[in-house]
Amino acid sequence: MIYPEFIKKNEVIGISAPSAGVGKKIDDFERSLTVLRKRGWQIKETASVRLNSDRGGDAETRGKELTSLFKDLEVRMVMAAAGGDFLLEMVPYVNWNVLKKHPKWLMGMSDPTGILFPYVTNCDVAAFYGLNGGSYDIEPLPKFVKNNLEIISGNLIEQKSFSKYMKTPGFLAEKIEFDTPDRWQCTEKTLDVSGRCIGGCIDVLKDLIGTPYDGTKKFIKKYQDDGIIWFFDNFSLGAEVFYRTLLQMKYAGWFEHTNAVLMGRVLFESSDTGMTYEDALKKALPGIPVVYQADVGHTLPHMTLIMGSVMNLKYAAHKGSISFQLR
Repeated sequence: MIYPEFIKKNEVIGISAPSAGVGKKIDDFERSLTVLRKRGWQIKETASVRLNSDRGGDAETRGKELTSLFKDLEVRMVMAAAGGDFLLEMVPYVNWNVLKKHPKWLMGMSDPTGILFPYVTNCDVAAFYGLNGGSYDIEPLPKFVKNNLEIISGNLIEQKSFSKYMKTPGFLAEKIEFDTPDRWQCTEKTLDVSGRCIGGCIDVLKDLIGTPYDGTKKFIKKYQDDGIIWFFDNFSLGAEVFYRTLLQMKYAGWFEHTNAVLMGRVLFESSDTGMTYEDALKKALPGIPVVYQADVGHTLPHMTLIMGSVMNLKYAAHKGSISFQLR
């Protein structure tokens, strides 16, 4: 596994829009950049970042702009500007050979799973599932954002479960308020396990299965001695679709050599038959320890995960922690 150099003070973060542009939330984006600049980093944006569009430009342009940040020797880390719905259409226009030749830390969350996952599994370069470039606008900065800033700087702190989470989606709330007790769940009474960390937004992962950008089998084979810990961020898959997606992944061989699964809270829950997400996990993945209702994904607060690294996952008494080893 290739681990790029961590970004240092006065170095440049490149931001592109592989998914949506940030034109609808320019003020929020500017506040986010202010946080990054206060940390001592410079910012370089590609031309399409500030488009007021569900797409940050046409697919080919987005692919070329992302590639350009990896070509640019001044850029030391690359971030996706935002999430969205249409990243998958730009993936064929990324020059993956350039990304392999110039490995850098790449970070995003949600729809950017569509580039993070192929980058890790096909290029064998570690990446962050953490925040998008436009997501640092929360004032005052909560602990989970401060943790992210530490981790992308190279301080690989242990992240512990929080006392409360926010029931309302952050982008629908007037203010950030952690108001609901945070209780992780697990299919085991206690758990202390390690394995190679891989995963992302499952709404996006399901669309990669069996495509040329699905490097899962190669990744699992290479790191089978370490075992795998999958993490899933479910934005809005209903319980039944989630269950069928887990089955499809299992039939495709994705869960071979799996030591555990880490599942975040579902942002928009639904069920047509009464099936619960717990039912889906237990029925689809018998014999695999699953931690769920965890601080992973779209609900706030959420943890930063280092895809490709070795994750240490602990659980007991509805609390949990994760830490990472770069080996």
